[in-house]
Amino acid sequence: MDLRPELLPPPVAPEYLAALAREIERIDQLITTGDPDAAIAVIAAFNQHTGHDYDFTDFVEYSSYRDLLDFAQEAARPAHPRVPDITRDELVEIVRRIRAADPDADYYLLLFRTNVPHPAPTDLIYHPPADLRDATAEQIADAALAYRPIAL
Repeated sequence: MDLRPELLPPPVAPEYLAALAREIERIDQLITTGDPDAAIAVIAAFNQHTGHDYDFTDFVEYSSYRDLLDFAQEAARPAHPRVPDITRDELVEIVRRIRAADPDADYYLLLFRTNVPHPAPTDLIYHPPADLRDATAEQIADAALAYRPIAL
């Protein structure tokens, strides 16, 4: 199934990606050289520019689980890609792309998390409860959509 444009990862200009990567390296350098006050200020400006809410630890730990360009790519894309009229079929396709390890799976995972009411929808894919262990993409999307918070 083809996804409509607002559900696809937005393209990022290579120049912008390179500029974000340089800024991430600069923040890393400030942290490494022991200037946390300056790093915190630069992180705040970075967040204002990108719309994300990264903190000190995001920059300290990023290299342990992704490379610089992956981090820059994430920062270049929307932090919370909300699509109000997303359909069940679109969510099913998003789950399929996540499971297929699509090159943009991280973006699709963020899109899935942002657009379903379930508080831990990634668990439905990677750490499913017993009743969803061999679930289809349709069943995962349905479980994510069916969640209703308990009123206290």
